[in-house]
Amino acid sequence: MSSPPRDNNGEAATVDEAADHLLCDPPSPPSSRGGDMLPVYVEAADDGDVVAPPFSWKKMWQFTGPGLLMSVAFLDPGNIEGDLQAGAIGGYSLLWLMMWATAVGLLIQLLSARLGVATGRHLAELCREEYPYWAGILLWVMTEVALIGADIQEVIGSAIAIRILSHGVLPLWAGVLITACDCFFFLFLENYGVRKIEAVFAVFISMMALAFAWMFVDTKPSGKELVLGLLIPKLSSKTIQQAVGIVGCVITPYNVFLHSALVQSRNINPKKIGRVKEALKYYSIESSVALLVSFAINLFVTSVFAVGFYGSKHANSVGLANAGEYLQEKYGGGLFPIYYLWGIGLLVAGQSSTITGTYAGQFIMGGFLDLQLKKWLRSLISRSCAIVPTVIVALVFKRSEATLDALNEWLNVLQSMQIPFSLIPLFTLVSKEQIMGVFKIGPALERVVWTVTALVMVINGYVLLDFFRSKINGFMLSFLVCTAIAAYTAFILYLISFGVARPYSWFRLTRSEGYEHAKN
Repeated sequence: MSSPPRDNNGEAATVDEAADHLLCDPPSPPSSRGGDMLPVYVEAADDGDVVAPPFSWKKMWQFTGPGLLMSVAFLDPGNIEGDLQAGAIGGYSLLWLMMWATAVGLLIQLLSARLGVATGRHLAELCREEYPYWAGILLWVMTEVALIGADIQEVIGSAIAIRILSHGVLPLWAGVLITACDCFFFLFLENYGVRKIEAVFAVFISMMALAFAWMFVDTKPSGKELVLGLLIPKLSSKTIQQAVGIVGCVITPYNVFLHSALVQSRNINPKKIGRVKEALKYYSIESSVALLVSFAINLFVTSVFAVGFYGSKHANSVGLANAGEYLQEKYGGGLFPIYYLWGIGLLVAGQSSTITGTYAGQFIMGGFLDLQLKKWLRSLISRSCAIVPTVIVALVFKRSEATLDALNEWLNVLQSMQIPFSLIPLFTLVSKEQIMGVFKIGPALERVVWTVTALVMVINGYVLLDFFRSKINGFMLSFLVCTAIAAYTAFILYLISFGVARPYSWFRLTRSEGYEHAKN
């Protein structure tokens, strides 16, 4: 690990000064990363030091930031869509699922952070190194599909918010193009350092919290029903799709990859056990607080639509595009019109999540494919992957709000379908001592995380079965769908068996031979 960068007087550079080199470039291996990291310098420790230093608020502040960017994925327009549908159709009955899904999401993100800190590499890089070439490419394709699906929701959500705030002057496609420009804002902002970007996201999350909390207070939800919804599990046939959507949008596949890269913005030597323990402690606190705030915001949205639309004639028709009008019609103006509160909250959610989606896309593409491209070119490629299909969607649907809301719901289900392709590699890698060393997870936690994966796959199996029964007609279409489902299931089983059955040395050998063969 290279020594800390110094200024002209020989003093260690400040956090903001050291940040200037990081952002869009995916981190290289620790031995060559050097000044591209955002170091948080602490007093020197011997390599044999295995005890984390005592808690310090100053260090807590220095480690605060990656969790804020990670938590935005729990607040994107896909989540907002899932929240309002859950509230309008299920009332308060799905709040317990939202709470437990957020808790599981926190566990997954902490494991992702653990992987990044303990190895000095992020998940996409490790997948490229540990899996055979063909499996790595398939994992990249699945991750890109999930990322594009999430990005479509985020961009469409921002475009809807722009249309709301412009009173319909700007059509959906114009809002999509405006939102596409956020990657250039991102590239501009990164010149001022990582801490500046983290501060911007802190402002974004604060704005969302304020807007949706104001709506929550205005609508006066039932405290008793809210508590019962959190404590008593309920699930009916009418809310199955909303329940799957909640799981799919709370546990976001690309976010698992992103967090393992974000934590490397602080310069931590993975060979120093005490320093890794210290970093994991602060990241755990920061991530927990960030996701507690995100859960509160999601709860606000669900409660607003539960009290306003549950059991009403609009329950099945309310969505992102028309929610502002319905809210305004029901609750009126007030001190600050709820119509604009909804538009502002949705706009901030969309803009912040599209930026983190761009960021994640660069890490995913660079990590899986080992691309050495300039950051502006990676931003342009990753943006185009989402913007092109999103513009097509906007032009096709135009003002067809019902179809657009149905698309959003199915995109949430798509997120759920892609979850195994991030969870299985993550859990496989954090369970291996050859990769994690002393930070390998124990048998009890290993059983918990694999149980979570099994539950997600059972949910996905139900969705596939329900989709097959209700949507698929005709022999040829049925045959194609059955083939796709069989391939999907086979790849999942392969990933599970590969991690359990193959020794680490064989792991590395097959991967290395696969990539060398592909290059030649």
